[in-house]
Amino acid sequence: MEQDQQFIEFVIKAIVNNPDSVKVTRTVDERGVLMTLDVDPGDIGYVIGRQGNTVRAIRTLLKVVGAKNNALVNLKINEPEGSEHRRPRQEAPSEPTPSLEDVDTSAIDNLDI
Repeated sequence: MEQDQQFIEFVIKAIVNNPDSVKVTRTVDERGVLMTLDVDPGDIGYVIGRQGNTVRAIRTLLKVVGAKNNALVNLKINEPEGSEHRRPRQEAPSEPTPSLEDVDTSAIDNLDI
């Protein structure tokens, strides 16, 4: 097993609840090294993190490991069957914006500027 593959497995297994279901596949082509990650459906949120911050940090570290070995390394996460892909929260509808006719301007009607 290559150093970059060992690294990614170590990091991912440390942050998920089901480390036995972590699988990393390494493929090399003319564009560089592609690491494909498979995790348990319940662990995908831990890997991605809030607003993608965790996976962004992992990708940055993986690029550093790749640069040390003169290789371009990328990470692809396979979305597992049955994972809870949550959409960003929608804000609750607010009060409608008042039209100009509804705004009380009596306090500044006779203001000289």
